[in-house]
Amino acid sequence: MFWYDHGMGGWGWVVMSFGMLLLTALAVAGVVVLLRSVVRYPPGPAQPPAAPSAKQVLAERFARGEIDEEEYEQRLTVLRAHGPTQGRSGSGET
Repeated sequence: MFWYDHGMGGWGWVVMSFGMLLLTALAVAGVVVLLRSVVRYPPGPAQPPAAPSAKQVLAERFARGEIDEEEYEQRLTVLRAHGPTQGRSGSGET
């Protein structure tokens, strides 16, 4: 027997189209799940390194030879006297 259009009516085409869309969506979802399980991202943004304290900067300058021992001791005494909450003294030297 010969059936026109293989016996598929109007609703057959709608069901077949919906099935193909569903199959495509499942395939894309499967690829996304697979890639997410393989590729691991860091848990969050990286934290910037903490700024060195004034005493650390002073010690580094002394270690590099930018200041001598006498100036190091004077500046360290000033830092200890004023504490970490005080601002810069405005000495102009960098």
